[in-house]
Amino acid sequence: MTIKIKKDDNVFVLAGKDKGKTGKVLRIDNKKNRIFVEKVNIIKRHLKPRSAQEPGGIIDKEAGLDPSNVALYCSKCKKPVRFSIKLDKNQNKKRICKKCGSEI
Repeated sequence: MTIKIKKDDNVFVLAGKDKGKTGKVLRIDNKKNRIFVEKVNIIKRHLKPRSAQEPGGIIDKEAGLDPSNVALYCSKCKKPVRFSIKLDKNQNKKRICKKCGSEI
């Protein structure tokens, strides 16, 4: 299954503990089918010190979300939207908001 959301897209979280939040996509893991969104689904990670320069401790980091739990966020509509793909005159693919018709 291919993920239609790309890196640096703004997305809206539809389900889970952070339902209703928006954020920017940091990275996508196609093998594990996960999307990592900035400041969403934060977990605590305990790290051992690797050396004297790199101390250990507890850090906060983003955990992955399933792609079905996020929707593309239209900045014009200010809502999560579905989108269609259209070709422009130069045969380049453009994602179009189904609600307002603007390019995402």
